[in-house]
Amino acid sequence: MSGIIWLASYPKSGNTWFRIFLTNLLRNTDTPANINELKSFPIACAREVFDQNIGYEASDLTTDEIERLRPELYIHLAENATETLFMKIHDAYTAVVDGMPLIPQAATAGSLYIIRNPLDVAVSFAHHNGLNYDTAISCMADEAFAVCRKTDRLHDQLCQKLFSWSDHVLSWIDAAPFPVCLLRYEDMKARPLETFARAAHFAGLSHSDEQIRKALEFSSFDVVKQQEEAEGFKEKSPVAGRFFRKGDSGSWREELNEAQVQRIVNYHREVMQRFGYLDENGEIVV
Repeated sequence: MSGIIWLASYPKSGNTWFRIFLTNLLRNTDTPANINELKSFPIACAREVFDQNIGYEASDLTTDEIERLRPELYIHLAENATETLFMKIHDAYTAVVDGMPLIPQAATAGSLYIIRNPLDVAVSFAHHNGLNYDTAISCMADEAFAVCRKTDRLHDQLCQKLFSWSDHVLSWIDAAPFPVCLLRYEDMKARPLETFARAAHFAGLSHSDEQIRKALEFSSFDVVKQQEEAEGFKEKSPVAGRFFRKGDSGSWREELNEAQVQRIVNYHREVMQRFGYLDENGEIVV
């Protein structure tokens, strides 16, 4: 496949796990890949990538100017790539200030979109960002939510518009004009071989089931947790205790109180029901 395959997700939904798997699959060696040397291209909003390829430093530009140039950056990267680029992205699929799509179809081969129960996302998002649960829940309900927006310091990443959790999901699943393969985090946990094999096939990777099994083994939570404990992980937030904390499905039941659960369900009921997190009666499934 030519162009960029976007590894898209709302933060803390399993994107890093998938990139570790992808690195192990593409390396196809007899030892686990180093989690600090992932094969996928840097995140789409990386300031360093922007500065190196655009010809202007982002720090010299306004937010609107950066936005206008980001689609051109991705077209440039796709045109100059010698192989398919796998690029992590947390931005919602949206338009830039002049109405053009942030993610240009001309640069895109497709997207793997990872969705996770927002009840679990809220817990993981809070720990990663040093927030209390109520604040994390409010961020996930904010239709104008963005990260790295403040201009009082220079971030490693450019501003990213996430919108609400529900809006983020629908922006990629319903609005993107290119092929999108949906992966539920819960299916990645419960049916890993089937789910990851489907993702690999979508991405044009012709690896055997045995190679996929080995990549999954090398990407297990125990393996990556041990690596982080031994060497650290460069993607860990400075305010988080550790990046690989639990990785479970349903751990929200031990963390959130009834009022917090109800807030999340009230905010995201329609999308949760559509993707199997609530049943037809509105009862929580996962």
